Amino acid sequence: MTQSIATISLIVRDYDETIAFYRGRLGFILIADTLLDDGKRWVLVGPAGGSGARLLLARADGADQEAMIGRQGGGRVMLFLETDDFARDHARMLANGVNFLEAPRHEPYGSVAVFEDLYGNKWDLIEPRS
Repeated sequence: MTQSIATISLIVRDYDETIAFYRGRLGFILIADTLLDDGKRWVLVGPAGGSGARLLLARADGADQEAMIGRQGGGRVMLFLETDDFARDHARMLANGVNFLEAPRHEPYGSVAVFEDLYGNKWDLIEPRS
């Protein structure tokens, strides 16, 4: 049996501003943007050239979901953007206005720095040690 985690849902405030962030600041590609009922959309983004999980951008529906925007990880890093060239991607992301919460670190498992998306969800940019 072969299984994989293919898609992760991320609660967002607005589809278009979120698409703009992921495409413009992180360099992701728009994989799908399909209109559904009640003004909802099926919006998938993912890293260009990536083979890992994609993000389903899910617009918040109601006060409970709105309260979770930017807090889905409970204040911890919840998503990990793996790269084959940390220095290149870190520099590009800085130039694109991505907010890093720390300077790059070199850990036993690889080079890493924490950044946040436009809503404050924490991510690791990481180049694993080979």
